Amino acid sequence: MKTPVLVLPLLLLACSPSAAPRPAPPEVKAEPASAPLAADAFLARLNRLCGQRFEGRVVSTDAADAGMASQRLLMHVRDCSPNEMRIPFQVDQDKSRTWIVSKTENGLRLKHDHRHEDGTEDVLSRYGGDTATGGSETRQEFPADAYSQDLFQREGNPASVTNVWAIEATDGLFAYELRRPQRFFRVEFDLPKPVKQ
Repeated sequence: MKTPVLVLPLLLLACSPSAAPRPAPPEVKAEPASAPLAADAFLARLNRLCGQRFEGRVVSTDAADAGMASQRLLMHVRDCSPNEMRIPFQVDQDKSRTWIVSKTENGLRLKHDHRHEDGTEDVLSRYGGDTATGGSETRQEFPADAYSQDLFQREGNPASVTNVWAIEATDGLFAYELRRPQRFFRVEFDLPKPVKQ
């Protein structure tokens, strides 16, 4: 097949060094390295509550929580840093529970610290998990980790190996939640109304 005479000079012109340079592709702006991740924004949101106490109420309807629902519930956001928050959760006079939210390499971790009245650690303590997804600035979920699953099996509570805990923090509400098949617990705290004691 013969190449038409007009096409050959055009091809040579296009390949010659004197052809006009092609424009550079448009510059793609990268996100700044300091753009906060959802986990960082969530932890910062909790830090804004530091030093305050809030009264709460059980809003789930599981019969197992009827006793707790009738008692005074109080959380105290304290021991705050950019990497860890400690939030004691008091049920009437029982001050044995503390939620610990800390930063990990890939997100956040929630652990439960349970103590006896004398300060010694309960056998069911330090359970929790790490976030499996990025979550959001207002909600993070924590599926039970391997340590917790082993602990629950060893202590005769196999139903808890599927636990997923969640914490929500919006401008008006803080919520702690536990969910698994056949079990749902949720307590909510009214943030616009901190309490003295």
